[in-house]
Amino acid sequence: MQQRRSECARRRTHRVAGARSMSASARAGHGMVRIIGGDLRSRRIRFEATRGLRPTPDRVRETLFNWLAPHIRGARCLDLFAGSGALGFEAASRGAASVILVESNRRACRHLEDNRLALGLGAGVSVRCESASAFLRRPAHAFDIVFLDPPFDADGIDPALDQLARGDRLAAAARVYVERRATRSKQADPPAWETVRQGVCGDVDYRLLMRTGEPAP
Repeated sequence: MQQRRSECARRRTHRVAGARSMSASARAGHGMVRIIGGDLRSRRIRFEATRGLRPTPDRVRETLFNWLAPHIRGARCLDLFAGSGALGFEAASRGAASVILVESNRRACRHLEDNRLALGLGAGVSVRCESASAFLRRPAHAFDIVFLDPPFDADGIDPALDQLARGDRLAAAARVYVERRATRSKQADPPAWETVRQGVCGDVDYRLLMRTGEPAP
């Protein structure tokens, strides 16, 4: 545990230093992350560096997909606040049967579609340019894995969890990944949900949720 904290502390220092580089990238209007595992490992994802866009750090993605390793192959995935697409494209790289990337920013949507084509991903990966709440109101199949990683200052996670808990968008034993800004006080589980995996790395609190009463992984 101490080693994990030290690694996260080092990564946080790297991210602070990297923030200056990212600011320069933001002024240039672009950014880049790499896929870290699976068939597309080391392939680049390019995105427009807009305010609030904050791709999940590599260490956090690595831990998340270790958690999901027994479940990701053949899974139906939903990246509900896609942003750069780092989580959705990582899922596709690791064998997900389908991935839907939902993003409300039109320019970000164009980058997602450009990346989908550049990565050679077919119809199993699709981009929907609309808000998370609008997408969840539309008919669609049930998902095995859902990623919820909106900008820290956006109020999107709790409404999305509420819609997911009340609707029919989740398959049995579905996992929902949530990423928030870390706080000093312990965060309680949202109503109707329980945490089955959790970590903190720098300013990121990340956890895997399941609906209350479903068997843990």
